[in-house]
Parts: sequence; structure tokens; C-alpha cells
Amino acid sequence: MGQEDGKKWAAAAHSQPTIPKADRLLAVSQLGDARRGKLAENLGGFGRALRRAGVRVDAARMALAQQALLLVGLERADFRAALEAVFVSRAEDRAVFHELFDLYFRNPEVAQKLLAQMLPRGPAPALAPPRRPRVAEALAPLQAAQQAQPRADEKFELDVALAASALQRLRQADFAQLSASEYRLVERLAREIALPLPQYAARRTRPGLRGARMHWPGALRRATRHGGEIVQLPRLARQARPLPLLVLVDVSGSMERYARLLLAFLHAATASGGAQGALRRDVFAFGTDLTDLTPAFRQADTDAMLAAAGRAITDFAGGTRMGASLAQLRTRHARRLVGRRTLVLLISDGLDTGAPALLEQELAWLRCHSARLLWLNPLLRFADYKPSARGATVLHRQAHAMLAVHNLEHLQQLAASLARLLRT
Repeated sequence: MGQEDGKKWAAAAHSQPTIPKADRLLAVSQLGDARRGKLAENLGGFGRALRRAGVRVDAARMALAQQALLLVGLERADFRAALEAVFVSRAEDRAVFHELFDLYFRNPEVAQKLLAQMLPRGPAPALAPPRRPRVAEALAPLQAAQQAQPRADEKFELDVALAASALQRLRQADFAQLSASEYRLVERLAREIALPLPQYAARRTRPGLRGARMHWPGALRRATRHGGEIVQLPRLARQARPLPLLVLVDVSGSMERYARLLLAFLHAATASGGAQGALRRDVFAFGTDLTDLTPAFRQADTDAMLAAAGRAITDFAGGTRMGASLAQLRTRHARRLVGRRTLVLLISDGLDTGAPALLEQELAWLRCHSARLLWLNPLLRFADYKPSARGATVLHRQAHAMLAVHNLEHLQQLAASLARLLRT
């Protein structure tokens, strides 16, 4: 009789309707005081860490992340994929998210004493030390900043010498070694650096006090104001225009920290108009493909330009096939080069994965159709750097000169270097 009752009880238990996964998770999150709200609290802490690392996180994304976790559950792969889909909207934030996720949800000290039952389940391999300054800054404790606040009865004096030394350190700091807050500050400082391009004498002329030819129509018009007397002989002078500029920016993974900052610098420094007159500039990004950023550079605001460039570039932080990209430039955009007056700035570290023969051919063509082909190389931050990689060897052989652009100090020296190189 007992066995029959046990069978009936088991059958009744199996006949109960299955509770959906989302309902089970909602019920788990509301079981007593020990578990209530812990998932939301931990998720909020992770969101704040992402925001400190420079990832765009707002209240709408936090609410969407909670809804996504209730739908997919707490398995590690689903948990991670759901948060990445909600929080990561830029290619440059993906690597920061992955590293910060591993550190936050696997280390109890970093995770601020997360409950074990709310951690994503799955194997936990050994942790590697943080390598990205943005992640290190996001996980830095806030107690130091709180302790640094002066008391009400203390006098706070600004140390001007310290502020000057900090600014000098930022001017000489490598862009790849900056924290998220330092990177934003340096990017703003880079937009204030002027880049007066060398000029050439255009074909069009305009009246002036000096010139090779007389401006007779202007002289006759002025004579009518003085009873037919010619009191001044105006001349025609050729207008001075800045050299046309062609910028090629490497957006591969090794150039991730440099590409955005240098694009912001070039956009602000080469804005059309002003004392230099109208400037013709064509900008392309290359990685595994060639992307025309000239429409984005027509934006008046630098932040709007960066947003438009981010939407246009589809191969950001990928590989580098410079030869194939330059071949696309030659076959599709050859008219962007204005004779032998175009100044070409090729920004890359030379770590190319394409065929060296193709790169040699395309760089030789580009050199023959431009005034100067200048290689702006961030790897010159190393004193003993030698272009020994395959792509770097070809670039070093074809470029007219190689310049450093890894910090603010070298960006400020760029204008003088360009003028000196074009005189030779």
C-alpha cells in the first residue's frame, strides 16, 4: 500500500505544470531578506564600474540589462552575452567590457563581496592582471579620493608647481598608457594644438600691393574717383593656399588608442576656413577595408565627427591589410590626389598582415602622385625602435620621412616638422 501511494505521489508531482524560467528567477530574487535585491545591487555596481571605464551606461541600459538577465538566466555564457549586448555599443569598448566582467564577477574583493549564489555559474580560469588603464581606473578604490578631501578647519592651497608638473607629464605620456580620465583630458588638449600647413602659390590671383602683374582694371576704377588721375598702381598677386591633405589612419587593434585621438586632433587642427583659407582634406580609415571618412570630417563639431566616424568604420580594432586598402584608394579615389601638391599623412604602426609585394607597389604609386608621403608612427616612443616588421620595412623604404605622434609634445612639433620636410 505504501509503494502505491508513493507512485501516485510521484506521478502527481510530474504532472504539475512547469514554471517558466523567467518566473523562477523572479521568485528566486525575492526569497527572503538574504537574497532580495542582490542581483540588482551587483548589476548596479558593475554598471558604475563600466561608466568609470568610459563605457556609455545610463539608467535605460541598466533597466534593460535587468530585464535581459531575467529572460536568459544566470548561466555564465548567457549572462555575459546579455550584458554585452546591452552595454557595448562601440567596438573600442568590447575588450574593456570583457576584461572588467572577468575581474568583477570572479574576484570577491573586486566584486565588493558578491553573494556566491548570484555569481554566474561556469569554470573560472586563472585571472590575468589588468592590462588596460581604463579597467584599472574603474576598479580603483574610492577611499583614497575620500581621504584626500580637506577638513573644514584646514586650508587648501593649490600647488601651482604640482599642477604644472602634472600637465608636463601628460604632455609627455604615451597615449596608450593613459587612464580613461587622462585620455579624455589629453583628447581635449589635443584639439587645441594648431597645425598650420605649408602653403603654395595658387593659379588664381587677387589685388594686392605686391605682385608680378599690374591690375589695370582696378587702376582705372580708382582713377575715376580722382578725376582721371592714376594715383596708385595695384598689382595682382597669386593667392596662397594650404597644401591639399590626404590622411590615411590605421584603425586596427594595435592602433585602437591612437586612432580616435589623432582623428580628433586632425579634425580640429585642419578645420576649413580661417587664416589659411579653404583647405582640401580627404580622410580615409583602413584596417581590413578602406572607409571614406571625408563626409564625417565635414561635421563642424569634433564630437559629432567622431560619432559619425564610429558609425562608418566597420573593421575597427581588427587586422591590417594596408596594401589591399591602398589598392582600393588607387582604383576608386585616385582623383582625390591633386597632382604633386598633395601632402599624405599615413598614420600606422606598420604591423601589416598583407602581402609585402602589394604594399610596395601601392606605396610606390602613392609616393609618385604626392608632394610628400609622411609616415606618422606611434612606435617611435621606443628609443631603440627599428622598422623590422614586413610592413614597417616597406613603409620605411617608401616614405619620405617618419615622425612620432605618440604624445602631445610630438603633436605640437608636427607643424614645424612638416614645414622643414617640405623645404627639402
